[in-house]
Amino acid sequence: MCIRIQLSRATVKDLHSRLQHAYRRDDVRLVRRTTVVIDLLVHHVPVAVLCERWGLSPACIYGWQQAFLLRGLDSLVYGHGGGRQPKLSPKQKQRLVELIDAGPLVVGCETACWTSVLIRVLIWREFGVLYNCQYVCTLLHNLGFSFQKARFVSDHLDAARRQHWLQQAWPRILRAAQRQKGLILFEDEASFAQWGSLSYTWARRGQQPEVKTSGKRKGYKVFGAIEYFSGRLFYQGIEGRFNSESYQGFLQSIMAQTTQPLFLIHDGARYHTSAATQAFLAAHRDRITVEPLPSYSPDYNPIEYLWKKTKKRATHNQYFQEFAALTVSVDKALASFATHPDTVLGLFGLYCEESGLVLKQAA
Repeated sequence: MCIRIQLSRATVKDLHSRLQHAYRRDDVRLVRRTTVVIDLLVHHVPVAVLCERWGLSPACIYGWQQAFLLRGLDSLVYGHGGGRQPKLSPKQKQRLVELIDAGPLVVGCETACWTSVLIRVLIWREFGVLYNCQYVCTLLHNLGFSFQKARFVSDHLDAARRQHWLQQAWPRILRAAQRQKGLILFEDEASFAQWGSLSYTWARRGQQPEVKTSGKRKGYKVFGAIEYFSGRLFYQGIEGRFNSESYQGFLQSIMAQTTQPLFLIHDGARYHTSAATQAFLAAHRDRITVEPLPSYSPDYNPIEYLWKKTKKRATHNQYFQEFAALTVSVDKALASFATHPDTVLGLFGLYCEESGLVLKQAA
């Protein structure tokens, strides 16, 4: 006599719910077992068909059926095979990465800054897993995240011009410089304030480091240019303001120190594009070829990293009672970079990595 088992609608609904949960967890074994139980007891698929479909023995299928009839949904579990079981499946981790990339505002938070506490709440809300706050940081590190300070990017960026510079202008400049045995100079300016600059440092808990400041608003202005092929650094400090005259003086000093053709890459600062500077460049077009960067693209100029390194070495957490002490500190840092061209060349590698610009040092 053949006995047909009929399950209630509630039980069938619970079985399908368990199956969906197993899919979300990427638990292949539980998906297979739950599917077999549903096919066997809900759709009444013959055991022989299930054996062929899943590669199982009749004894295994009858064993699953018996366990379900005796213990119900509690039978649809597998013991952990050893080791610490991950709380989030690979698919859930991938989903978490997508949510974090989307940003807090997109997922319904009232702030645009992710914190470990917010991400802990996000994981609980989305996946029903509650992590320790400290472990959230470890999890994020393992997923490729780090705690970083945001930076401003102009909303005036011209994506088409930036792409054109990367794909067409830069390769053309590189070929021309190699053909003429010229120098490629990335030029920019920086101002170093006498009141110094603050940065992170290790200190005793509860004792925030204090740095004296004179409050004087005077700054040390520096023109700089780094050479692409050699890592050579050219710089000139001034106490006045950046203007066309001082910029032309800096370019004249570079010309006096070199004999090769110069391919000058700079931004659209007013003293770079003034009528006086344009007349100067036209008068020296046999030596200088100007290649302007796309507008609002300081990230395309690797000398920006040199300025950051200089401030870290020369002004971070330092007190300058006299202006002369500031100039000595900055000039000392720049002189060190000037004697270590390998360090300057490393800035191009970092620039290449962060911006996607293809820079290849000449052999």
